[in-house]
Amino acid sequence: MRAQSPALAALWLTALLLGVAGCAPGPADLQPTTDALPTLAAVTLAPGDRLRVLATTSIVADVVAAVGGSRLDLTSLVPAGVDPHAFEPTPQDVRQVADAQVIFENGLGLEAFLGDLVKSAGSGAPVISVSTRIDALPAGLHPGEESGAAHAEWDPHVWLDPQNVILWTRTIEEALSALDPQGAPAYAKGAQAYRLELLALDTEVEALLAAIPDGQRRLVTDHEEFGYFARRYEFEIVGAVIPAPSAAAEPSARELAALETIIRTTAVRAIFVSSVVSPALARQVADDAGARLVTLYAHSLSDAAGPAPNYLELMRLNARLIAEALGG
Repeated sequence: MRAQSPALAALWLTALLLGVAGCAPGPADLQPTTDALPTLAAVTLAPGDRLRVLATTSIVADVVAAVGGSRLDLTSLVPAGVDPHAFEPTPQDVRQVADAQVIFENGLGLEAFLGDLVKSAGSGAPVISVSTRIDALPAGLHPGEESGAAHAEWDPHVWLDPQNVILWTRTIEEALSALDPQGAPAYAKGAQAYRLELLALDTEVEALLAAIPDGQRRLVTDHEEFGYFARRYEFEIVGAVIPAPSAAAEPSARELAALETIIRTTAVRAIFVSSVVSPALARQVADDAGARLVTLYAHSLSDAAGPAPNYLELMRLNARLIAEALGG
C-alpha cells in the first residue's frame, strides 16, 4: 500500500479518535478461512430435470450462472437494485427457499435474513457460502488497530476484487459437481472459461485505474464497502459517510463533520455511493465539502438493459467511473 504523507497521517489520527476513517488492512489483518465445504450428497434428477439453485444476490447468481450454465434452474433471491443489507423476504421468497435443492450465499454476514428464512421454509437444502476460500477483512479496521476477537463483523464485499470471485468459481464448481456428478465436466468447463474472463477483467480494471496519480488514489464511500477493491488496486480509504459495513447504520453529526474536514484537507475529489443506497446523506457531505457525488454499482447488478447487467460489466463500469472522477 502507498505510504501516507505526514499531514494525512495526522488527519488519520484525528479521524481514528472520532471513529471515522478506515484503510485497507494488510495481510496480518485477515480473517483465516477454510477450504472445506459441507459434505454434499448427490441429488437425484429425473431425465430432463435441472438442479434447482437459489442464489441470494444478483451478483452471486451471475457467477453461479457462468459456472453452471443451462444445467441449472437458477433464481436470484434479492432482486436487482435492492440492497442485500436491508432486504426483507416475502412469502414468495419462503416458497423459493423451500423449493431449492441448493442455496448459494455470499456469506460473511451479508445475508442476515437468510438463517430465519431457511428455518421458516423448513428447507433441508445445503447453504453454501461462495466466500469460503476467501480471507476476510475485518469491517471498519482503523489505522493502528489490530484484528481479532474484538471485531464482531467482517467485511462481506469480497466481490469488488475479481481475484476473490475467481475463488468463488472454485467453490461453486466443487459444490455443483458434488450435487450433480453427471454435470461435473460441464461445470469444470464453465468455471475454467469464466476464470479466464475474470483474469482478463482484473488486468483491464488495473489498466483503467493506472491513470489515477498516487496522490489522488483516495476513496470516500457511502458506507464501508471498498476495502477489498482498495487492497487489490492500491487505494487509500479516507473514510465513509456511514462508518459501518451496512448503510442501515446512522452516523453522528460529529462523525460527518470530521469526514468533511478530512475531505477538504486531503482534496478528495469525489464521494462514491452505491446504486442501492439513498444518496441524500452522501450528497449533503459532498456539497458541504466541495466534492463530486458519483454513483457506482457496488451491491447489485442493473437490469438487463442497464449499464451493469453482469458482474464483468459492473466492474468495468465502476473502474471507468472511478478513473474519470479521480484521474487527471
